[in-house]
Amino acid sequence: MPGVGAYAACMAGLRAVDGPRAIGRRLSGGRPVLGICVGMQVLFERGVERGVDTEGLGEWPGVVTEVPSPVLPHMGWNTVEAPSGSRMFAGVEGERFYFVHSYGVRNWTLETNDRTRAPLVTWAEHGGDRFVAAVENGPLSATQFHPEKSGDAGAALLRNWVDTL
Repeated sequence: MPGVGAYAACMAGLRAVDGPRAIGRRLSGGRPVLGICVGMQVLFERGVERGVDTEGLGEWPGVVTEVPSPVLPHMGWNTVEAPSGSRMFAGVEGERFYFVHSYGVRNWTLETNDRTRAPLVTWAEHGGDRFVAAVENGPLSATQFHPEKSGDAGAALLRNWVDTL
């Protein structure tokens, strides 16, 4: 799910083509889904952008809000903090990736138990504040940054993702 644009507009576009159902069916069948940028953001419960509160796909808990920074959009190269065991970031843990966004998820709270595995959450920082940069959650993965614009590191990350299929 590539994404560029506003949260509400992306959700309206997805709803217009029955996207939430299609994505849900893919995931329930264990088939992979990769969200990029706004494509990652809409996987969360909701987004608040310029005063518009929009329901998201609800695959993960959390609210997409403006990143508190004196400089927005966050545009350019940034490192990330990938968790141990990340398959997407294998071999590119110390590389920089290309971000273009003003909104993100800054808090991650997901209850798990002894039967569920917690998603792997990668973080980045801009303007002194942390935000979710990527998530690996079984067949559902996503990046806030644009791997397709991130040169060799992004190509390696996409190869890593494909290798998990």
